[in-house]
Amino acid sequence: MQTVSDIMTRDIVTVSKSTTVRELAQIFDSRHFGSLPVVDEDGNLTGIVTASDLIEQGRSLHIPTVISLFDWVIPLEGERSLEKDLKKMTAQTAGEICSSDVVTVAPTDPVSAAADIMSAHKLHALPVVRGGKVVGMVSRIDIIRNIIKA
Repeated sequence: MQTVSDIMTRDIVTVSKSTTVRELAQIFDSRHFGSLPVVDEDGNLTGIVTASDLIEQGRSLHIPTVISLFDWVIPLEGERSLEKDLKKMTAQTAGEICSSDVVTVAPTDPVSAAADIMSAHKLHALPVVRGGKVVGMVSRIDIIRNIIKA
């Protein structure tokens, strides 16, 4: 049985929460990555930022639909949705734009488990973590290359 460590990319680039959006864009452009792990000073995984997160900064702001009841204005999608969109659109650093709810795999996990997680969560890549530290990344293309070799 092949494990994630057999197919993962070990040459990874991580960023800190203070990495600017401009620097993120340059890394995405030059390295052709779709996801970058965000780590703290000790190298522990704290979040993940994707190229899609950057693209969202350029989109139009959706003003939520509201209903008016007496003197109240009630947003149908919730105030938090608008607040979240505004924060992403105005973010200046990786810490402001990244997702802190990161789905990860361990190097000892089977490749099939990584494929299942990617499929279930509609993810293109997963950080490979051992003891809180990022030791690699496994992406859909890594799994596809593994299928070709088999």
